[in-house]
Amino acid sequence: MSKISMIHHINIQITHRQRTREWYEKVLGAEFLDRGPALNRRQLQLRIGTGEIHTSDTDDVIKVSRIHFAIEVEDFDQMLAHLDAVDVPYSRSAGGSFTGTGGDDPLQGTREDTGERYTYISDPDDNLIELVYHPRGLESSAGSAIGLTQDTENVRWTQIPGFVESAYAESKVTTA
Repeated sequence: MSKISMIHHINIQITHRQRTREWYEKVLGAEFLDRGPALNRRQLQLRIGTGEIHTSDTDDVIKVSRIHFAIEVEDFDQMLAHLDAVDVPYSRSAGGSFTGTGGDDPLQGTREDTGERYTYISDPDDNLIELVYHPRGLESSAGSAIGLTQDTENVRWTQIPGFVESAYAESKVTTA
């Protein structure tokens, strides 16, 4: 069997694409992935860090307690300050979905095994997102410190050269 190298994307249910796009860009610094008019009509695709979020449009989001995805942040205190600045509430217990571990602060917790700090937020469709920060960093299987993939513009999957531009030219639609 081939070894899995990473999670490529997660898919979430949404009810309003533009609102979702604006929220993820404003709150989490997501980048819109312009995949051309046909692919853009099928779903909204965003990049957060080295991973992607793809969406499924629905009139009614099916809510399941405790279902969430987690993203690593570079600076936990800076992220909490940003959430405060953009009026996004956060909670250690995810609004009752989790009991929360690691301290008495109702807004954030610290896991005892790694020192990881965490909190939960919800997007406009109540998709639950865990924000995590590992102050001790990553290590290889041999115990050597390693860094996360970093790039000022961020890494991206190689696309067929000219694909998006020719797709717009063929459809005579402007970029989003």
